[in-house]
Amino acid sequence: MSRPTVIAVAHRGDPYRHRENTLRSVESALAAGADAVEVDVRLTRDGVPVLLHDATLQRLWGDPRPIDRVTAEEAAALGTPGVRIPGLAEALKAVAAAPGARLLIDLDDPGPAAAVHRAVADLGAEGRVAYCGPTAAMLAVRALDPGAELSLTWRRPQLPGRPLLDDLRPRYLNPPFGLVEPRLVDAAHDAGLLVSTWTVDLRRTMRRMLRTNVDSLTSNRIELLRRVLGG
Repeated sequence: MSRPTVIAVAHRGDPYRHRENTLRSVESALAAGADAVEVDVRLTRDGVPVLLHDATLQRLWGDPRPIDRVTAEEAAALGTPGVRIPGLAEALKAVAAAPGARLLIDLDDPGPAAAVHRAVADLGAEGRVAYCGPTAAMLAVRALDPGAELSLTWRRPQLPGRPLLDDLRPRYLNPPFGLVEPRLVDAAHDAGLLVSTWTVDLRRTMRRMLRTNVDSLTSNRIELLRRVLGG
């Protein structure tokens, strides 16, 4: 019997080739065959959701200001036209142009949830979007969208309690790969959950995760991951 298809998720796009969370990185990941592209989203001073992982602009853009002190226009002016901070709407449109691909929006806290949900709804992109993040952020998304696909980022070796699972209704449990063992994966499957894991960049680690029967792998090296998965 053939193994069920494992979802290949590109972490922040294709960051080994292009700067993370830029349109060029997202488009490169899609061209490499990503089933989904994970991006981080934060809000600018004027409340616009943009692609950025860090709270400040320092690491990627050499600007010490926090993103919430910068307008969307100021953020877009950093970098070059091909490599800059894009708005979430731009990333949604890029994914919409790739047949079957999805955008996985990572939210570290509940703050951006309403603005992100509004941007997704304005483009009618609900069917091309999923969300991942810790409990508080995912509860905020669930309150806004009863039908949203959620991946609960989880950093414990045991499953969440049933009351949380009943309230949140996640599709995926999303632990870091260091916590993934067959026993946890089996327990999640028995509870009706799929299992995704992150961030898996070495060939041997990808293969080890596959032996545990996870359902989705997130990697910074999407081309390698596609090869390991067989296409």
